[in-house]
Amino acid sequence: MSSVLRLDAGRPGSLDSSKAAVATPPEASRRALAAVRRACVAAAVLACATSAHAGLFDDDEARRAIIDLRTRISQLEDGSKAQSAQTAQQLQQLQNALLDLTNQNEQLRQQLAQLRGTNEQLAKELADVQRQQKNIAQGVDDRLKRVEPQQVNLDGKVFMADPEEIASYEAATATLRSGDFDKAQVALSGFLRRYPASGYADLARYWTGNAQYGNRDFKGAIATFKTFIAAAPDHARAPEAQLAIANCQIELRDIKAAKATLGDLMKTYPKSEAAVAARERLSSLK
Repeated sequence: MSSVLRLDAGRPGSLDSSKAAVATPPEASRRALAAVRRACVAAAVLACATSAHAGLFDDDEARRAIIDLRTRISQLEDGSKAQSAQTAQQLQQLQNALLDLTNQNEQLRQQLAQLRGTNEQLAKELADVQRQQKNIAQGVDDRLKRVEPQQVNLDGKVFMADPEEIASYEAATATLRSGDFDKAQVALSGFLRRYPASGYADLARYWTGNAQYGNRDFKGAIATFKTFIAAAPDHARAPEAQLAIANCQIELRDIKAAKATLGDLMKTYPKSEAAVAARERLSSLK
């Protein structure tokens, strides 16, 4: 304010100490008041200028701050957009990869289904082949059994016999067990003619003698039993055959011959059951 006053000192109407001394009091008061007013106006102008300058400085700072903020926001937006675009791209890639995996999984599932179907078909075909092989092997075994000799263990005697031979012998003895002595005698005689060297031959003669005895052909039975004993004196059935001869002789009322046969039986086969029966029979003949 003092500087303003000094500037105004040379102007008309300014407060000069000499003129103020000669001025009238009312005049002096008005001049002083006007000076004060001018000083206030100058101060106000200066204050406004200073305030405007300060305001202008604050606006520039704010403008720069806003520009910086906008720049940062723009940068953040650009970064966000770039990140979003990258994320979207990655997501799309993941979706594509997932789709590829889904397609591959479906292809694998179809291939697996085809393999299962193929395996089932192969398993069925294998089962069919195995069954056919089993049937063929069984058929071969059956045919071999019909032609290959088989081991037979009969009354302590072991020998080999053809399946047909075995069947023929079993059929003849079955007929004898049924009580058809005529048919059994024919069947056993036919067996001996067909298989004279068979391991069944001795027993076939023994059973033939029994069939003859059942038919009351006592003489024929005696001859058959003697043939049997002569061919197989150590056979398990030999003592029974000799006892059967004695029974035939008793039926023919040849008691003397029967006693002799029973005596020979007890001497030849003393430990046999037939010897015990012979001893009882011999006692009854006395």
